[in-house]
Amino acid sequence: MTLRIGVIGVGAMGGAHAKYLAEGSVEGAALAALCDTDGARRETLRREFPGVPVFETADALFDAAVCDAVVIAAPHYFHPEIGIAAFARGLHVLTEKPIAVQCSRAKALVAAAERSGKTLAVMFNQRTEPIFRAAREIVQSGALGQPKRFDWIITNWYRTQAYYRSGGWRATWRGEGGGVLMNQAPHQLDLWQWIFGMPRAVRAECRVAQYHDIEVEDDAILFAEYENGATATFRTTTGEYPGTNRLEIAGDRGKLVLEGGVMKRWQLREPEREVCFRSEEASAKIPMDVSETPFDKKKHAHGAVLQNFADHILHGAPLIAPGAEALNALSIANAAYLSAWTGEKIALPVDDERFDRLLEEKKQASALRESTPHTDVGGYSERWQVRW
Repeated sequence: MTLRIGVIGVGAMGGAHAKYLAEGSVEGAALAALCDTDGARRETLRREFPGVPVFETADALFDAAVCDAVVIAAPHYFHPEIGIAAFARGLHVLTEKPIAVQCSRAKALVAAAERSGKTLAVMFNQRTEPIFRAAREIVQSGALGQPKRFDWIITNWYRTQAYYRSGGWRATWRGEGGGVLMNQAPHQLDLWQWIFGMPRAVRAECRVAQYHDIEVEDDAILFAEYENGATATFRTTTGEYPGTNRLEIAGDRGKLVLEGGVMKRWQLREPEREVCFRSEEASAKIPMDVSETPFDKKKHAHGAVLQNFADHILHGAPLIAPGAEALNALSIANAAYLSAWTGEKIALPVDDERFDRLLEEKKQASALRESTPHTDVGGYSERWQVRW
C-alpha cells in the first residue's frame, strides 16, 4: 500500500514538505494533492508538480477523495480547524507546529482524532536530533539525580523586518496568534518538557515590538517552578545577532551543557545533597567524571518525521511526536502569555476560558498586514534546523 498524502498550505514550509514527498523520499508514501488559497501560488504549484491535483480549499481536497492523510502547514489558527475536518473525512493528520494557538482548540483537535481512530502527529522534527535524544535519555534515566534546574538561552532566531513582511498573517494576534513563542520557539518549548518534564507554574515577560515593527512579542523571558522545587528559565528573541543557543540541565548528580553541537557532561560520583549535609568542609570537592561528546545534526529531520508518520500508519511504528503530547508545549506558551498580560504567576494547567477571552481581545485590536508576494517552492531551509 502507498500512503497518499496531501499538503494543505503550500508556503515555504508546506512547499518543502511537498517537494520532499514528490521526490519519493518518504518510503511507502506519495504526494497526492496540494491545497493553497493563493491563486498565484496554485499556478506555480501546477507548474512545479505536474500531474498532482491542486485545490483552492481543504474541503475541495477532501471531496476529491484522493488522499489517505494530510500535512497541514497553513497559518496557525487553521491547524485545528482543518485537522478536525480531516478527521471527519476519515483522514490521518500531521500538523505543523504549533498544534494550535489555544489549548482549548488543541484539545478539540486531539478529541477529534480519538473519535476518528485516525493518527494525529505534530512536526516536532527536533525530537529526532541525536543530541536532544541523548539528553532526554540521561535525564529520564535518573543519571543526573534529583532535578534542580533547566536553563535555555535560545536567541539565535534573528529575523529582519523583511521576514515579518513576507506574510500578512505574520506577527499579528489575528493571523499568527503570537510572536517568537508561537512561531520560532515551539520546538524548544516541546524539548523543554520532553526532556525535563512539565512545570507547575510559569511567570513571564513578553516584550512586544522590542526590535521590530510588529504587534506581538519578539523577546520573551520565562521562569518556571516544579513540584520538587526545581526551576527553569527560558530566554528567546528574534532581535539578537549572532545570538546564543545554550542549554544547561543540572541535578544533584551532575550537569549537562549543550552548546555548539557538543554535549559536555559532569557526572558526580555521589549525590551533592548527601555531601552537603554530611561533609564537615565549608566547600567540599565532590569527585566527578567529565566528558565531551560531539553530535552531528540529523539530516532531513523534517523528513524523518514524515517517514515516521507513514511508518506509523502503514506498519504501527511508535510516533515520534503524538498530537496529544503537543498540548504540553502549547500549555507553557499559553501560560507565558497569560502571565505577561496579567502580571501574575500562572498555574498549570492553564485556565483555557480565561486565556481565550484575553486572546480574543488581542485579536479584536489586531490587523493583518500586506505581504510580500511569495510563490516559489523550495526545499528545507537551514533556518528550520537546529542552529548552534
